[in-house]
Amino acid sequence: MAQSTLTVLFHQAGGTEVLTYQSQDCPEPNEYEALIQHVGIGVNYIDIQHRSGRYPVAQLPAGLGIEASGVVVRVGPGVHDFKAGDRVAYLHAPGAYTQYRVMPVARLVAVPDGLSLPLVGINLNRGLTAQYLVHDSYKVQPGCTVLVHAAAGGVGQILTQWAVHLGARVIGTVGSANKIATAKQVGCSDVVLSTDADMVEQVRKLTQGQGVNAVYDGIGGDMFEKSLLCLAPSGTLVSFGTPAGEIPPFDIFRLNRMGSLHLTSPSVFTYNKTTEQLRLRSADFFDQLQRGVVRLPEPDYFDFQQAALAQDALASRQTLGAVGLKLS
Repeated sequence: MAQSTLTVLFHQAGGTEVLTYQSQDCPEPNEYEALIQHVGIGVNYIDIQHRSGRYPVAQLPAGLGIEASGVVVRVGPGVHDFKAGDRVAYLHAPGAYTQYRVMPVARLVAVPDGLSLPLVGINLNRGLTAQYLVHDSYKVQPGCTVLVHAAAGGVGQILTQWAVHLGARVIGTVGSANKIATAKQVGCSDVVLSTDADMVEQVRKLTQGQGVNAVYDGIGGDMFEKSLLCLAPSGTLVSFGTPAGEIPPFDIFRLNRMGSLHLTSPSVFTYNKTTEQLRLRSADFFDQLQRGVVRLPEPDYFDFQQAALAQDALASRQTLGAVGLKLS
């Protein structure tokens, strides 16, 4: 008898009202595949952008969600590195908003027994993002100063702790005063409200007028220009997300005039394209969790049938840390 699964789909772009739940049959895992029963599903801004049509999907109806964790139910032919009962997580193409999912084993990572499985599934994308940000997009070195936008958010908390561990001074921005304490708790030496008209001037003052070595900007929109203005000569702007809107047209020669600045727009999927990359970077993230370098607060958990509420909570920017769906 086929395994059925309840899946979130959308048949047209729009608000959360376009989300529907449909019961479907799970296909049997084919060669090099495994059937996963989900326990935690990450809710990310990219899900909202897929649903809204800002990042168009190939065809409709379509699923949502790029990360999840769970337990292997059964495996297909040729699978030797995973078996039924194994704890796994993944980062993959949209489709994670479902109770059961057949996955290529090349996209699975083993989750250590000491880590909460739902917590990992809801933070894997964020953890892998922070991993490449501090090691590749701008390699954090002892003594550098970096600016982390949304420092109290899901990526921001991980990124701040990791950067501080590597020897950086971290200045954080937050969207409201009630998030300042959280940003300081995770290691920010100073916190500035991103809504302040003089945000750039405050950052400059905190660096004796020099600016920061790097800005990690996962906000986009109008924040892009402010981020540039916060940089020291030869500084690096890492633009890794645009939930606040598209970045306005930009003359690249301005980087020259502003002090030989560097600009990069990385993707978590580029840095985790191969199985080897995914597993090595995941192992690094898990190691930071196990050693206490990175401490994750409990996510804002929503029931599986509250996907719309979870997306609305994330979009409101009132949440602290990660947002996800938890399945019993």
